Amino acid sequence: MSVPDFLRDNARWLGAGVLLTFFSSFGQTFFISIYSEQIRTDFSLSHAGWGSLYAIATTASAAVMVWAGILTDIFRVRVLGPLVLALLAIACLSMALAPAAWMLFGVIFLLRFSGQGMMSHVAAVAMTRWFVKTRGKALSTAAVGFAIGEAILPLSFVALLAVLGWRIHWGICATLCLLAIPMLLWLLRQERTPQAIAKETQSVGMVGHHWTRGQAIKHPLFWLMVPTLLGPAAFVTAFFFQQVPLANEKGWAHIELVALFPLYTLVSIGATIGSGVLIDKFGTARMIPIYQLPMVAAFTMMSVAQTPLGAAIGVALMAITVGANATVPTAFWAEFYGTRFIGGIKSMAAAIMVLGSAIGPGLTGFLLDQGLSLSFQMLGFAIYFLIASGLAAIGISRARGQLPLAA
Repeated sequence: MSVPDFLRDNARWLGAGVLLTFFSSFGQTFFISIYSEQIRTDFSLSHAGWGSLYAIATTASAAVMVWAGILTDIFRVRVLGPLVLALLAIACLSMALAPAAWMLFGVIFLLRFSGQGMMSHVAAVAMTRWFVKTRGKALSTAAVGFAIGEAILPLSFVALLAVLGWRIHWGICATLCLLAIPMLLWLLRQERTPQAIAKETQSVGMVGHHWTRGQAIKHPLFWLMVPTLLGPAAFVTAFFFQQVPLANEKGWAHIELVALFPLYTLVSIGATIGSGVLIDKFGTARMIPIYQLPMVAAFTMMSVAQTPLGAAIGVALMAITVGANATVPTAFWAEFYGTRFIGGIKSMAAAIMVLGSAIGPGLTGFLLDQGLSLSFQMLGFAIYFLIASGLAAIGISRARGQLPLAA
Protein backbone atom coordinates (compact mmCIF):
# COMPACT_ATOMS: atom_id res chain seq x y z
CA MET A 1 0.00 0.00 0.00
CA SER A 2 1.35 3.42 -0.97
CA VAL A 3 1.74 6.12 1.65
CA PRO A 4 -1.09 8.30 0.21
CA ASP A 5 -3.43 5.29 0.16
CA PHE A 6 -2.42 4.37 3.71
CA LEU A 7 -3.11 7.90 4.95
CA ARG A 8 -6.45 8.09 3.14
CA ASP A 9 -7.73 4.70 4.25
CA ASN A 10 -6.75 5.24 7.88
CA ALA A 11 -7.22 9.01 8.21
CA ARG A 12 -9.72 8.77 11.05
CA TRP A 13 -7.50 6.71 13.39
CA LEU A 14 -4.27 8.41 12.38
CA GLY A 15 -5.94 11.79 12.93
CA ALA A 16 -6.86 10.76 16.48
CA GLY A 17 -3.22 9.87 17.10
CA VAL A 18 -2.04 13.25 15.77
CA LEU A 19 -4.59 15.09 17.92
CA LEU A 20 -3.49 13.28 21.09
CA THR A 21 0.21 13.85 20.49
CA PHE A 22 -0.34 17.52 19.62
CA PHE A 23 -2.28 18.24 22.81
CA SER A 24 0.34 16.42 24.86
CA SER A 25 2.40 19.58 24.17
CA PHE A 26 0.82 21.42 27.11
CA GLY A 27 2.42 18.90 29.46
CA GLN A 28 5.76 18.77 27.67
CA THR A 29 8.82 20.54 28.97
CA PHE A 30 9.38 22.53 25.78
CA PHE A 31 6.09 24.32 26.45
CA ILE A 32 6.17 24.60 30.25
CA SER A 33 9.72 25.98 30.12
CA ILE A 34 8.52 29.01 28.14
CA TYR A 35 7.24 30.32 31.47
CA SER A 36 10.20 29.27 33.64
CA GLU A 37 11.37 32.83 34.22
CA GLN A 38 7.86 34.09 35.06
CA ILE A 39 7.22 31.14 37.40
CA ARG A 40 10.54 31.54 39.21
CA THR A 41 9.96 35.28 39.58
CA ASP A 42 6.32 35.09 40.72
CA PHE A 43 7.00 32.30 43.21
CA SER A 44 10.51 33.42 44.28
CA LEU A 45 12.27 30.22 43.19
CA SER A 46 15.96 29.71 42.36
CA HIS A 47 17.13 27.64 39.39
CA ALA A 48 17.71 24.72 41.75
CA GLY A 49 14.39 25.26 43.55
CA TRP A 50 12.36 25.33 40.35
CA GLY A 51 14.34 22.46 38.84
CA SER A 52 13.97 20.32 41.96
CA LEU A 53 10.24 20.96 42.25
CA TYR A 54 9.80 20.11 38.57
CA ALA A 55 11.91 16.97 38.93
CA ILE A 56 10.08 15.68 42.02
CA ALA A 57 6.62 16.29 40.51
CA THR A 58 7.67 14.63 37.26
CA THR A 59 9.11 11.65 39.13
CA ALA A 60 5.80 11.26 40.96
CA SER A 61 3.97 11.28 37.63
CA ALA A 62 6.35 8.58 36.35
CA ALA A 63 5.52 6.39 39.34
CA VAL A 64 1.79 6.72 38.69
CA MET A 65 2.32 6.03 34.97
CA VAL A 66 3.59 2.53 35.81
CA TRP A 67 0.08 1.59 36.92
CA ALA A 68 -2.13 3.99 34.98
CA GLY A 69 -0.54 2.96 31.68
CA ILE A 70 -2.06 -0.52 32.02
CA LEU A 71 -5.47 1.06 31.43
CA THR A 72 -4.68 1.05 27.70
CA ASP A 73 -4.87 -2.76 27.80
CA ILE A 74 -8.39 -2.51 29.24
CA PHE A 75 -10.21 0.56 27.86
CA ARG A 76 -10.69 1.93 24.38
CA VAL A 77 -9.06 5.15 23.27
CA ARG A 78 -12.54 6.61 22.84
CA VAL A 79 -12.95 6.30 26.62
CA LEU A 80 -9.45 7.13 27.83
CA GLY A 81 -8.67 9.95 25.39
CA PRO A 82 -11.43 12.37 26.48
CA LEU A 83 -10.78 11.64 30.16
CA VAL A 84 -7.09 12.47 29.81
CA LEU A 85 -7.89 15.62 27.83
CA ALA A 86 -10.27 16.73 30.59
CA LEU A 87 -7.58 16.08 33.23
CA LEU A 88 -5.08 18.08 31.17
CA ALA A 89 -7.57 20.97 30.98
CA ILE A 90 -7.86 20.92 34.78
CA ALA A 91 -4.06 20.98 35.05
CA CYS A 92 -3.78 23.97 32.70
CA LEU A 93 -6.48 25.86 34.59
CA SER A 94 -4.72 25.09 37.87
CA MET A 95 -1.52 26.62 36.51
CA ALA A 96 -3.45 29.74 35.54
CA LEU A 97 -4.93 30.11 39.04
CA ALA A 98 -2.18 28.79 41.37
CA PRO A 99 -1.75 31.42 44.14
CA ALA A 100 1.26 29.95 45.98
CA ALA A 101 4.44 27.99 45.33
CA TRP A 102 3.28 24.97 47.33
CA MET A 103 0.54 24.36 44.77
CA LEU A 104 3.04 24.07 41.93
CA PHE A 105 3.88 20.48 42.85
CA GLY A 106 0.31 19.31 42.18
CA VAL A 107 0.04 21.45 39.05
CA ILE A 108 3.26 20.15 37.51
CA PHE A 109 2.34 16.59 38.49
CA LEU A 110 -0.99 16.85 36.66
CA LEU A 111 0.55 18.52 33.61
CA ARG A 112 3.29 15.91 33.29
CA PHE A 113 1.07 12.92 34.05
CA SER A 114 -1.81 13.82 31.77
CA GLY A 115 0.17 15.62 29.06
CA GLN A 116 3.58 14.10 28.58
CA GLY A 117 2.63 10.78 30.17
CA MET A 118 -0.86 9.53 29.37
CA MET A 119 -1.61 11.50 26.18
CA SER A 120 1.59 10.26 24.55
CA HIS A 121 1.12 6.73 25.91
CA VAL A 122 -2.47 6.35 24.73
CA ALA A 123 -1.55 7.51 21.23
CA ALA A 124 1.51 5.23 20.97
CA VAL A 125 -0.26 2.11 22.26
CA ALA A 126 -3.22 2.70 19.94
CA MET A 127 -0.99 2.95 16.86
CA THR A 128 1.07 -0.08 17.93
CA ARG A 129 -1.97 -2.26 18.46
CA TRP A 130 -4.10 -1.08 15.53
CA PHE A 131 -1.36 -1.46 12.93
CA VAL A 132 1.07 -4.36 12.44
CA LYS A 133 2.62 -4.45 8.96
CA THR A 134 2.40 -0.65 8.73
CA ARG A 135 3.22 0.00 12.39
CA GLY A 136 6.19 2.22 11.55
CA LYS A 137 4.17 4.46 9.24
CA ALA A 138 1.33 4.68 11.77
CA LEU A 139 3.65 5.67 14.62
CA SER A 140 5.48 8.21 12.47
CA THR A 141 2.21 9.75 11.28
CA ALA A 142 0.80 10.07 14.79
CA ALA A 143 4.10 11.54 16.01
CA VAL A 144 3.70 14.45 13.60
CA GLY A 145 1.45 15.93 16.30
CA PHE A 146 4.50 16.30 18.56
CA ALA A 147 6.37 18.12 15.81
CA ILE A 148 3.49 20.44 15.01
CA GLY A 149 3.21 21.39 18.67
CA GLU A 150 6.94 22.04 18.92
CA ALA A 151 6.86 24.21 15.80
CA ILE A 152 3.75 26.29 16.47
CA LEU A 153 3.25 26.62 20.21
CA PRO A 154 6.56 28.01 21.56
CA LEU A 155 6.86 30.74 18.93
CA SER A 156 3.16 31.66 19.21
CA PHE A 157 3.01 31.79 22.99
CA VAL A 158 6.36 33.57 23.39
CA ALA A 159 5.00 36.25 21.04
CA LEU A 160 1.78 36.38 23.09
CA LEU A 161 3.77 37.22 26.22
CA ALA A 162 4.13 40.73 24.83
CA VAL A 163 0.38 41.32 25.01
CA LEU A 164 -1.08 38.80 27.50
CA GLY A 165 -0.01 37.76 31.00
CA TRP A 166 1.42 34.27 31.30
CA ARG A 167 -1.46 33.01 33.46
CA ILE A 168 -3.98 33.93 30.76
CA HIS A 169 -2.01 31.70 28.40
CA TRP A 170 -2.76 28.70 30.57
CA GLY A 171 -6.45 29.56 30.59
CA ILE A 172 -6.34 29.49 26.79
CA CYS A 173 -4.65 26.08 26.91
CA ALA A 174 -7.40 24.70 29.18
CA THR A 175 -10.06 25.93 26.76
CA LEU A 176 -8.32 24.34 23.78
CA CYS A 177 -8.13 20.98 25.58
CA LEU A 178 -11.87 21.03 26.26
CA LEU A 179 -12.58 21.93 22.63
CA ALA A 180 -10.48 18.96 21.51
CA ILE A 181 -12.71 16.43 23.29
CA PRO A 182 -15.65 16.52 20.84
CA MET A 183 -13.16 16.47 17.96
CA LEU A 184 -11.57 13.28 19.29
CA LEU A 185 -14.97 11.66 19.84
CA TRP A 186 -15.92 12.51 16.25
CA LEU A 187 -12.72 10.96 14.89
CA LEU A 188 -13.25 7.79 16.92
CA ARG A 189 -16.95 7.33 16.42
CA GLN A 190 -15.96 4.22 14.45
CA GLU A 191 -13.00 3.37 16.67
CA ARG A 192 -11.48 -0.06 16.45
CA THR A 193 -11.72 -1.88 19.80
CA PRO A 194 -8.20 -2.68 21.10
CA GLN A 195 -9.19 -6.13 22.34
CA ALA A 196 -10.86 -7.04 19.05
CA ILE A 197 -8.07 -5.81 16.84
CA ALA A 198 -5.51 -7.55 19.03
CA LYS A 199 -7.16 -10.93 18.42
CA GLU A 200 -6.97 -10.38 14.67
CA THR A 201 -3.49 -8.90 14.34
CA GLN A 202 -1.41 -10.07 17.31
CA SER A 203 2.32 -10.16 16.68
CA VAL A 204 4.58 -12.21 18.92
CA GLY A 205 7.97 -11.22 20.27
CA MET A 206 11.16 -13.12 21.04
CA VAL A 207 10.93 -16.94 20.97
CA GLY A 208 7.43 -16.62 19.52
CA HIS A 209 6.03 -15.46 22.84
CA HIS A 210 3.78 -12.65 24.11
CA TRP A 211 5.79 -11.29 27.02
CA THR A 212 4.02 -9.97 30.10
CA ARG A 213 5.39 -6.90 31.84
CA GLY A 214 6.77 -9.02 34.67
CA GLN A 215 8.63 -11.25 32.22
CA ALA A 216 9.95 -8.31 30.22
CA ILE A 217 11.52 -6.54 33.18
CA LYS A 218 13.37 -9.76 34.12
CA HIS A 219 15.00 -9.94 30.69
CA PRO A 220 18.52 -8.41 30.33
CA LEU A 221 17.60 -6.55 27.14
CA PHE A 222 15.07 -4.42 29.01
CA TRP A 223 17.72 -3.07 31.38
CA LEU A 224 20.32 -2.56 28.67
CA MET A 225 17.72 -0.38 26.94
CA VAL A 226 17.08 1.78 30.00
CA PRO A 227 19.91 4.29 29.30
CA THR A 228 18.60 4.66 25.76
CA LEU A 229 15.13 5.42 27.10
CA LEU A 230 16.41 7.88 29.70
CA GLY A 231 18.78 9.84 27.47
CA PRO A 232 16.52 11.80 25.10
CA ALA A 233 13.93 12.34 27.82
CA ALA A 234 16.53 13.70 30.24
CA PHE A 235 18.77 15.81 28.05
CA VAL A 236 16.44 17.05 25.32
CA THR A 237 14.08 18.00 28.14
CA ALA A 238 16.96 19.78 29.87
CA PHE A 239 17.74 21.69 26.66
CA PHE A 240 14.18 23.01 26.40
CA PHE A 241 13.78 23.51 30.13
CA GLN A 242 16.96 25.60 30.33
CA GLN A 243 16.38 27.50 27.08
CA VAL A 244 16.27 30.89 28.82
CA PRO A 245 19.48 30.34 30.86
CA LEU A 246 21.15 28.90 27.75
CA ALA A 247 20.28 31.96 25.66
CA ASN A 248 21.54 34.23 28.44
CA GLU A 249 24.77 32.24 28.77
CA LYS A 250 25.44 32.44 25.03
CA GLY A 251 24.50 36.11 24.84
CA TRP A 252 21.51 35.55 22.56
CA ALA A 253 17.99 36.93 22.82
CA HIS A 254 15.48 34.27 23.90
CA ILE A 255 13.50 34.77 20.69
CA GLU A 256 16.65 33.97 18.66
CA LEU A 257 16.81 30.54 20.25
CA VAL A 258 13.06 29.96 19.99
CA ALA A 259 13.25 30.92 16.30
CA LEU A 260 15.28 27.72 15.73
CA PHE A 261 12.41 25.51 16.86
CA PRO A 262 10.68 25.42 13.43
CA LEU A 263 13.94 24.06 11.97
CA TYR A 264 13.96 21.48 14.76
CA THR A 265 10.40 20.59 13.84
CA LEU A 266 11.04 20.24 10.10
CA VAL A 267 14.03 17.97 10.63
CA SER A 268 12.26 15.91 13.29
CA ILE A 269 9.24 15.42 11.01
CA GLY A 270 11.51 14.18 8.26
CA ALA A 271 13.31 11.87 10.69
CA THR A 272 10.02 10.61 12.11
CA ILE A 273 8.59 9.75 8.70
CA GLY A 274 11.87 8.30 7.50
CA SER A 275 12.29 6.14 10.60
CA GLY A 276 8.74 4.84 10.20
CA VAL A 277 9.50 3.68 6.67
CA LEU A 278 12.78 2.09 7.79
CA ILE A 279 11.05 0.26 10.66
CA ASP A 280 8.54 -1.33 8.27
CA LYS A 281 11.39 -2.33 5.93
CA PHE A 282 14.19 -3.41 8.25
CA GLY A 283 12.75 -3.70 11.77
CA THR A 284 14.09 -1.98 14.87
CA ALA A 285 17.06 -4.28 15.60
CA ARG A 286 19.25 -2.46 13.06
CA MET A 287 18.16 0.99 14.15
CA ILE A 288 18.35 0.87 17.95
CA PRO A 289 22.18 0.87 18.23
CA ILE A 290 22.69 3.85 15.89
CA TYR A 291 19.70 6.17 16.00
CA GLN A 292 20.94 8.16 19.02
CA LEU A 293 24.44 8.81 17.66
CA PRO A 294 23.40 12.18 16.13
CA MET A 295 22.88 13.33 19.73
CA VAL A 296 26.62 12.97 20.33
CA ALA A 297 27.34 15.46 17.55
CA ALA A 298 24.36 17.64 18.50
CA PHE A 299 25.36 18.36 22.07
CA THR A 300 29.02 18.73 21.14
CA MET A 301 28.00 21.36 18.61
CA MET A 302 25.67 23.09 21.05
CA SER A 303 28.44 23.19 23.61
CA VAL A 304 30.91 25.05 21.38
CA ALA A 305 28.41 27.16 19.40
CA GLN A 306 28.98 30.89 19.71
CA THR A 307 26.25 32.04 17.31
CA PRO A 308 22.62 31.04 16.65
CA LEU A 309 23.82 29.57 13.33
CA GLY A 310 26.03 27.13 15.21
CA ALA A 311 23.14 26.32 17.51
CA ALA A 312 20.96 25.68 14.45
CA ILE A 313 23.30 22.88 13.35
CA GLY A 314 23.15 21.36 16.83
CA VAL A 315 19.36 21.64 16.95
CA ALA A 316 19.04 19.97 13.52
CA LEU A 317 21.25 17.06 14.62
CA MET A 318 19.26 16.73 17.82
CA ALA A 319 16.04 16.63 15.84
CA ILE A 320 17.23 13.59 13.85
CA THR A 321 17.32 11.45 16.98
CA VAL A 322 14.20 13.06 18.46
CA GLY A 323 12.24 12.29 15.29
CA ALA A 324 13.34 8.67 15.27
CA ASN A 325 12.73 8.43 19.00
CA ALA A 326 9.03 9.05 18.35
CA THR A 327 8.76 5.72 16.53
CA VAL A 328 11.72 3.40 17.14
CA PRO A 329 11.34 2.62 20.90
CA THR A 330 7.59 1.97 20.69
CA ALA A 331 8.00 -0.31 17.68
CA PHE A 332 10.89 -2.02 19.47
CA TRP A 333 8.70 -3.15 22.40
CA ALA A 334 6.14 -4.67 20.05
CA GLU A 335 8.78 -6.35 17.88
CA PHE A 336 10.79 -7.89 20.72
CA TYR A 337 8.07 -8.50 23.34
CA GLY A 338 4.83 -8.91 21.35
CA THR A 339 1.61 -6.88 21.33
CA ARG A 340 -0.81 -8.70 23.63
CA PHE A 341 0.47 -6.93 26.76
CA ILE A 342 2.00 -3.92 25.02
CA GLY A 343 0.11 -1.41 27.19
CA GLY A 344 1.66 -2.68 30.41
CA ILE A 345 5.17 -2.99 28.95
CA LYS A 346 4.97 0.39 27.25
CA SER A 347 3.78 1.98 30.48
CA MET A 348 7.03 0.88 32.14
CA ALA A 349 9.01 2.38 29.27
CA ALA A 350 6.91 5.55 29.43
CA ALA A 351 7.52 5.80 33.18
CA ILE A 352 11.28 5.52 32.60
CA MET A 353 11.14 8.28 29.99
CA VAL A 354 9.07 10.50 32.26
CA LEU A 355 11.60 9.81 35.01
CA GLY A 356 14.33 10.88 32.59
CA SER A 357 12.50 14.12 31.95
CA ALA A 358 12.55 14.70 35.71
CA ILE A 359 16.26 14.01 36.02
CA GLY A 360 17.30 16.42 33.26
CA PRO A 361 15.88 19.68 34.65
CA GLY A 362 16.75 18.80 38.25
CA LEU A 363 20.33 17.84 37.42
CA THR A 364 21.05 20.79 35.16
CA GLY A 365 19.47 23.25 37.59
CA PHE A 366 21.61 21.90 40.41
CA LEU A 367 24.78 22.06 38.30
CA LEU A 368 23.97 25.61 37.20
CA ASP A 369 23.71 26.69 40.82
CA GLN A 370 27.10 25.01 41.41
CA GLY A 371 28.62 27.18 38.69
CA LEU A 372 28.85 24.60 35.89
CA SER A 373 27.79 26.19 32.61
CA LEU A 374 25.32 24.52 30.27
CA SER A 375 28.02 24.48 27.58
CA PHE A 376 30.21 22.33 29.84
CA GLN A 377 27.29 20.10 30.83
CA MET A 378 26.45 19.40 27.20
CA LEU A 379 29.80 17.72 26.64
CA GLY A 380 28.77 15.28 29.36
CA PHE A 381 25.45 14.71 27.58
CA ALA A 382 27.33 13.76 24.40
CA ILE A 383 29.42 11.17 26.24
CA TYR A 384 26.27 9.73 27.83
CA PHE A 385 24.65 9.07 24.43
CA LEU A 386 27.79 7.34 23.18
CA ILE A 387 27.74 4.95 26.14
CA ALA A 388 23.97 4.36 25.91
CA SER A 389 24.22 3.43 22.23
CA GLY A 390 26.97 0.94 23.03
CA LEU A 391 24.89 -0.74 25.74
CA ALA A 392 21.87 -0.97 23.42
CA ALA A 393 24.07 -2.53 20.71
CA ILE A 394 25.21 -5.21 23.18
CA GLY A 395 21.61 -6.02 24.17
CA ILE A 396 20.34 -6.18 20.60
CA SER A 397 23.23 -8.38 19.43
CA ARG A 398 22.34 -10.93 22.10
CA ALA A 399 18.56 -10.87 21.57
CA ARG A 400 17.94 -10.43 17.84
CA GLY A 401 18.54 -14.14 17.12
CA GLN A 402 15.46 -14.93 19.23
CA LEU A 403 13.10 -12.94 17.01
CA PRO A 404 10.54 -14.96 15.02
CA LEU A 405 11.87 -13.74 11.66
CA ALA A 406 15.42 -14.68 12.64
CA ALA A 407 14.20 -18.14 13.54
